[in-house]
Amino acid sequence: MPKALTPSPDTFAHGLVRWQRQYGRHDLPWQRTRDPYRVWLSEVMLQQTQVSTVMGYYDRFLARYPQVAALAGAPLDDVMALWSGLGYYSRARNLHRCAQAVVAQHGGEFPRHAHVLQTLPGIGRSTAAAIASLCFEERIAILDGNVKRVLTRVLAFEQDLAKSAAEKALWALAQSMLPEHGRDMPAYTQGVMDLGATVCTRTQPRCPDCPVRPLCQAHQRNETDRFPIKTRTLRRSSQSWWWLLAVNPRGEVILVKRPQQGIWAGLHCLPMWQEEDALLSLLPATAQRQVQHLPVQLHALTHRDLHLHTVVAPLGQRQADAITRAVQGNWYGPEAWEGLGLPAPVRNLLTQRTWHPIPGDGAV
Repeated sequence: MPKALTPSPDTFAHGLVRWQRQYGRHDLPWQRTRDPYRVWLSEVMLQQTQVSTVMGYYDRFLARYPQVAALAGAPLDDVMALWSGLGYYSRARNLHRCAQAVVAQHGGEFPRHAHVLQTLPGIGRSTAAAIASLCFEERIAILDGNVKRVLTRVLAFEQDLAKSAAEKALWALAQSMLPEHGRDMPAYTQGVMDLGATVCTRTQPRCPDCPVRPLCQAHQRNETDRFPIKTRTLRRSSQSWWWLLAVNPRGEVILVKRPQQGIWAGLHCLPMWQEEDALLSLLPATAQRQVQHLPVQLHALTHRDLHLHTVVAPLGQRQADAITRAVQGNWYGPEAWEGLGLPAPVRNLLTQRTWHPIPGDGAV
């Protein structure tokens, strides 16, 4: 197996820094600050989420919680509600825990070094390095998905990143390719991320626009599509759930808070069952005759497809109270929905109001 040839920092890092300062992205709000709170917030939101989706959430979070102390002092339910629809909800829980740790353990100031940042909840090795290099000029390498693609192509890195030894080797190479001076670290770190996001893309990379094209061994071999090499694939699964949209005469619906572990942990959700019969058995016979079945929703998670079957049931007050006790939920009206942490398909279902009958009409 050919050994990766590492370009010297004088050629790779300096060329990347010059390119970033002239051609890199400078218009995103988190790129115009050295505030570690804002950089950290953007790094967490951007994990497996597109920039276009993050923009609105980032602005709303800062409007509500302009400093880390404000986020630390907020109720978790409020944080989850503000995050609702962004997905990967463990990020929001860790965001809240991390803010509390920064306040309690570090006096409200983010640590300046990556090895300390990495001890905080939800901050992994690459995120810690991004904060430390962008905000405090620490000479420390990041290795997110975009950066892995850039480096494995430049180096023609032939090892399989599904293996921990290969990832460890790439970390060491990434560290060896940093610029000599810390003052160049913000531009370098932003530059390698920008390069992967805008030029060295997964498909159809824009090689003629790449500032490190003369150094790129994958380009010289015409093999950019081979890298990065990662053989392990996660098998997608499929699951069907039936959930109950119970409507009382006041137009409220039952929502149940999910457990703190598993899918949509800690969010408010419609009561759910894995079998339709289990749902229907909870309803009185008169209600079963009036239920409405909505079209099945397909909701894609990272490695699982959920087929969501919605059963709408109008209920009178006595039946509503009985079902509330059975599912250990609470009734919430439209004025409360916006302030709750709701999974995206639940929020869409409630706000679009495509379901009938009108609450109260014909309720039993």
